[in-house]
Amino acid sequence: MDPIICGIQQMGIGVPDVQSIWAWYRMMFGVDVRIFEEAAEAPLMTQYTGGIVQSRTATLALSMDGGGGFEIWQYTSRNTEKPTFEVQLGDLGLYSCKIKSRNVNQTYAFMHSKGADLASEVVAAPDGTLSFFVKDPNGNLFQIVEGEGWFSETGHPSKCGGVAGIILGVSSMEQSLKLYRDVLGYETVVYDVTDTFEDFSSLSQGTFRRVKLIHREARKGPFAKLLGPTTMELVQSMDRTDIRRIFENRFWGDWGFIHLCFDVQGMDALKAKCEAAGFPFTVDSAETFDMGEAGGRFSYIEDPDGAWIEFVETHKVPVIKKLGWYLNLKNRKPGKFLPKWMLKAMGLNRVK
Repeated sequence: MDPIICGIQQMGIGVPDVQSIWAWYRMMFGVDVRIFEEAAEAPLMTQYTGGIVQSRTATLALSMDGGGGFEIWQYTSRNTEKPTFEVQLGDLGLYSCKIKSRNVNQTYAFMHSKGADLASEVVAAPDGTLSFFVKDPNGNLFQIVEGEGWFSETGHPSKCGGVAGIILGVSSMEQSLKLYRDVLGYETVVYDVTDTFEDFSSLSQGTFRRVKLIHREARKGPFAKLLGPTTMELVQSMDRTDIRRIFENRFWGDWGFIHLCFDVQGMDALKAKCEAAGFPFTVDSAETFDMGEAGGRFSYIEDPDGAWIEFVETHKVPVIKKLGWYLNLKNRKPGKFLPKWMLKAMGLNRVK
């Protein structure tokens, strides 16, 4: 079978305190459905954690409005290290997480009323869509964007859903397109422009090349209707001479956006496709990796600038944990959607 990219499952976020920042994410974004919460070691990631098996606690949370979730990740065996420099637009890696909104102006007003650290006004992007930037209490930058592909209406006052994409800093647009366009299926260019930009003006005054990519066809797979459509925005600085890798000299799991994770089916076929394109798996759990309340096979690749991209083929996921109801997806027909009522039942794991 050909590999299936089902959508962005989650953005991994390294934090110093899971519970406090998740409370903020619940309030601001409505990402309040706990899929799993687990403390364990990370033995397969030692090449990215100093050659030592590190311990951590992680919480995977989703919004029933739709969009990708957050894997909120905290070291318990060491301190979570910040960058030693101020990360700037154009630095290499996962720069800003896109969060979808039903009404960007209303979301801005809500966040302003809650005292959020708003990093810009509401401004139009090159394609005319509205957005603004906000920082979480740890300084991570989120871009609130006009949302598409909603799953349900929870009535959350922020008008937000989950992850709708990412802004990535890249050093070579052509090399990065080989991964994000050709392997991950973001085949359609919304814009490819080089200029100074009003919607970036609060972040940087420089000149950038921006390429916004989408996938025209709806994603398929068990969770695709919940995860929804997403966007990749690749940003290359044209005039900075001090560009750095956002995670240079730090471990995977440290402070910031640690990985972008895609829900997939057909991991062996994806492995072959990635290798053929020049992006071999650097980590592969091979068989089911048990996360306690959830399980699956996971793998990692690095993009041309070393940003970590994770793939997860979900084998087991809790629907209603109190009743011991878990879904076994291992032998499910590839590309088949789960029924909407079954996905909605996961909302019973909401944390207020």
